Amino acid sequence: MAGGHGSIAEEKALEDMRHFVEAGITTFDCADIYTGVEELIGKFRKKYEAEFRAGDLAPIQVHTKYVPDYSALASLTKEKTTAIIDRSLKRLGVEQLDLVQFAWWDYQFPKYLETALHLSELQKSGKIRFLGVTNFDTRRIQEMLDAGVSITSNQVQYSVLDQRVETKMTALAEQHHIPYLCYGTVAGGFLGDRYLNAPDPIPPYENRSLTKYRLIIDEFGGYDLFQKVLHTLREIANIYEVGITEIACKYILQKPMVGAVIVGARNRNHLKSLQMLDTFQLSMEDITKIDAIVNQSEGPNGPFYELERDKTGKHGSIMKYNLNED
Repeated sequence: MAGGHGSIAEEKALEDMRHFVEAGITTFDCADIYTGVEELIGKFRKKYEAEFRAGDLAPIQVHTKYVPDYSALASLTKEKTTAIIDRSLKRLGVEQLDLVQFAWWDYQFPKYLETALHLSELQKSGKIRFLGVTNFDTRRIQEMLDAGVSITSNQVQYSVLDQRVETKMTALAEQHHIPYLCYGTVAGGFLGDRYLNAPDPIPPYENRSLTKYRLIIDEFGGYDLFQKVLHTLREIANIYEVGITEIACKYILQKPMVGAVIVGARNRNHLKSLQMLDTFQLSMEDITKIDAIVNQSEGPNGPFYELERDKTGKHGSIMKYNLNED
């Protein structure tokens, strides 16, 4: 639903959201910096308010984010943080945000700990129900926990192609009972039947997600190894009569400390695929086959999100760092 990922047909998007809720998919992930998304979800709430009140539609949960602008990190104040949280409340048309996932671009600006405490104060005041984090490394999450911040969830990139969180972070997650909410699980669509035996796509890509995850494929070991992954996933998918995407999701869903996967479903056409995830479990033999390919990979390496945090590198240079400006 974000403008940066393609054109948006508002009325159709609202109708599709209703179909998802009716099918039992009632949690939506967004961010303050996703162009127009909080407002769109707010319109969805308002349009179907009577049906929500009557119980004809199940209650929905909206997981948003707080992503301060890079240019604001050195001088961020509680007042500025409060203003952006208040803006999310207004956009979504709610009195309390279900989950706010806190992100920080650059650790050379140490105010992330102070800001986490400001968010904790806003939580205690009732504006935020649960606090989560996204794209922090293990060390900084531990710092926040030590400071008394209650962290409910941790949104991370986690897929067949990217398992950096397993190095140190999963141990912390287990110790403090902080489940993962996983993005990138289908690599922007690359982990799907569409790309099986397909030639390496030539840039410019259809959207920013494909640009991002094509770089992850390079880190993993290149397009040829990626094709071997797809063939392995397809072999397993044949057993369960599902798609490659469903196997890629299930592989991560069965990992330790994974609470959910976040799938960028563009419209209701993806609904059947998502519903199939409830119909099967991967066997140990299936997981071993996938692990055998993953073990051939070259990366990505290092602490989680370290590659993306380098503004001068190929991963960081494609980011947009100041999207919260009024």
